[in-house]
Amino acid sequence: MRAPDLDLDLLRCFVQVAERGGFTPGATALGLTQSAVSLKVKRLEELLGRRVFERTSRSVALTRDGETLLAYARRMLALNDEAVRRLVAPPVAGHLRLGVADHFVPRNLAPILARFAADYPEVRLEVEVGRSHELRQAQERGTLDLVLGKRRDGETAGTILWTEPIIWVAAPGWQAPEGRPLPVAMLPQGCMFRDRALAALARAGLGFEVVYTSASLLGVAAAAQAGLAATVLGRSGLPPGLREFAGLPPLGVAEMAVFGDAAGRTQLVAPLVLLIRDSLEQH
Repeated sequence: MRAPDLDLDLLRCFVQVAERGGFTPGATALGLTQSAVSLKVKRLEELLGRRVFERTSRSVALTRDGETLLAYARRMLALNDEAVRRLVAPPVAGHLRLGVADHFVPRNLAPILARFAADYPEVRLEVEVGRSHELRQAQERGTLDLVLGKRRDGETAGTILWTEPIIWVAAPGWQAPEGRPLPVAMLPQGCMFRDRALAALARAGLGFEVVYTSASLLGVAAAAQAGLAATVLGRSGLPPGLREFAGLPPLGVAEMAVFGDAAGRTQLVAPLVLLIRDSLEQH
């Protein structure tokens, strides 16, 4: 029996429902009715012979098969959209001033930007790397078009790209000193990671001392790699020479988002966002 071909239209509906957390917001994003989207997802499940969503009267959640399918669906749609842009749509061109927080996929950023530049040679891409809140201030002043960075706690601005755990890290074999405050390396005041970490230690009644401060994430990581202190990072940015450090208060997750008015720049932003998502899914 020949394996079925997956319908990209059905996959697009599935991805929108998964990413937006429900059939109604997914239908709104697609410009369709909720019943039409429900029917398309049902057809996809019949084609696969598997359920991709667990539905209740109040919520929609991905099944294990749905989680597996989501990664493939994003890649298939990205490849389709790239082919359409190359062969059907006008060439992508323009000028994009992009701010990237230095904790934002630091290991993968350079190859992502190199691939973007090779795929879209008519796009003039200016990149500024720095701290999220400073880059967002620059975007608000109009000196940057878009910023890739993290949301602050309780914030609703921006469009979420993904979430990732915030973790305590230290050099392999490093141990917290007994009978002394915990030495920590941190970014300067105003950093959400710093605020959340120090607040968690205080709530847990654990003494701490900020022994190293750097405006650069690489500087903070270097201090931890040298065994000077523990620090906090997003899990996707864990560099060589550091490991997750257990026994300290959990720090929850960070919401990584794109900030700025994307009107008129969608054709520039979408392929870059897809490259970033694809890179994360492969690591």
